[in-house]
Amino acid sequence: MPTQAVVIGVDSSTQSAKAAFIEVATGRVLAVGRAAHEVSGAGGARESDPEAWWGALREAVAYGLKESGVPASSVTGIAVAGQQHGLVVLDGSGSPVRPAMLWNDTRSAPQAAALTGELGGPGAWTGRTGSVPVASLTATKWRWLREHEPRAAEAAAAVRLPHDFLTERLAGVAVTDPGDASGTGWYSTKTGAYDPELLDLIGLDAGLLPTVAPTGGTRAGSLTAAAADALGLPAGIAVAAGTGDNMAAAVGLGLGGGGLLDHPVLSLGTSGTVFAATRARPVSPALSGFAAADGTYLPLACTLNCTLAVDRIAALLGLSRDTAEAGGEVVLLPYLDGERTPDLPEASGSLIGLRHTTSRQQILGAAYEGAVVTVLRALDEVLRACGLDPAGPEVSARPLRLVGGGARGRHWVETVRRLSGRPLLIPPTAEPVAVGAAALAAGASTGNDPVELARAWQSAVGGTVELPPVERDTATWSRVSAAIDRAASG
Repeated sequence: MPTQAVVIGVDSSTQSAKAAFIEVATGRVLAVGRAAHEVSGAGGARESDPEAWWGALREAVAYGLKESGVPASSVTGIAVAGQQHGLVVLDGSGSPVRPAMLWNDTRSAPQAAALTGELGGPGAWTGRTGSVPVASLTATKWRWLREHEPRAAEAAAAVRLPHDFLTERLAGVAVTDPGDASGTGWYSTKTGAYDPELLDLIGLDAGLLPTVAPTGGTRAGSLTAAAADALGLPAGIAVAAGTGDNMAAAVGLGLGGGGLLDHPVLSLGTSGTVFAATRARPVSPALSGFAAADGTYLPLACTLNCTLAVDRIAALLGLSRDTAEAGGEVVLLPYLDGERTPDLPEASGSLIGLRHTTSRQQILGAAYEGAVVTVLRALDEVLRACGLDPAGPEVSARPLRLVGGGARGRHWVETVRRLSGRPLLIPPTAEPVAVGAAALAAGASTGNDPVELARAWQSAVGGTVELPPVERDTATWSRVSAAIDRAASG
């Protein structure tokens, strides 16, 4: 192993690729390369060209390699964490048959409802997969493709998730991991394998799917000569199986391997996501009962509308995001792209409670409040699935780990504090997904446990911000929560 061993963790997200170069011995982030890629679509469609992901990965790695200043020979491993649920359909040459349908593509909502009923209802699905079909799950997108674009489905020689596609480009092998596989709707968290009955139900041949590695830190293979030439890296370095973005974030935060976490995670990004790691397999129709990258479980709830939706409201109002004020009597549910939690794929944004005295700043503040209450209600469901009472004094006193782009926004942080009434921990890294992927790469190259490596890195780096609780704004909570209940009831 080189004197200064370095690993690369790639976060291939909805809109960009990030490549974190991390020193294995210290956890020091040497550089983060970034490159954007496009999302297209209207009327519920959200699609990207998988080749653009590969191009962005190459660009991000090249930039990170230059900025880090380390020789390429120091790199010992690489792993990809990708946006979950996306449907990638490949032909016999490994090229995409069509653009990938992304997680936030809501066109398959009717197929999700149909599949739920065909298996016998929500309980039948959670008993097998841990999750009830919604438009985000890959199985619903495959059903949509078969119904709306049968020629594309018939042309499929391989079906992949976004991170599988990129891992295959790196190592030349078709492999996924239990974490990302558990978001497909055809993988059983109960058996730890693809479910033949579910594959028959959606009309998908298991032979089109990648092998499932034991964990995301398993060495899937070695960097091929072609990939090494494209990336400027040594051929033969370790390529980990990788995982989904949320599972990688949990690894990057050093979470897993035990019981319920002391600090559940709230991620404020394109979507608002909450999760906790547990050894007990959660079964609740209100959330996604995912597997984790380390062999435990990751009960998770995701809302579609978070930072981008609030930024859009700010743009419509002609305001900068940090000029927001508390919403007062105004309630704004920023469900600009439908919603996933609650499951309202056809929903649109709503604004109620306007007065002559209402300011633009208060309307913007109400958008923050609508997004935050939605995601905090989802957190309550995660805690209940882990057997805890969210309102119990022992639970409500537990800090929340706040991550994602919103964790760097003053008004996001203050709105979460005010509406949760809980202490917050803000980890020093702004890239937990990329750091988690790097830990998986380090595990694949050294044989060490990725979660333990990430914990050691966190301890060495330090710098976590701790914010004490403030008095909870129960009036705003009740007002927004009632509006959400009305929207969910139709």
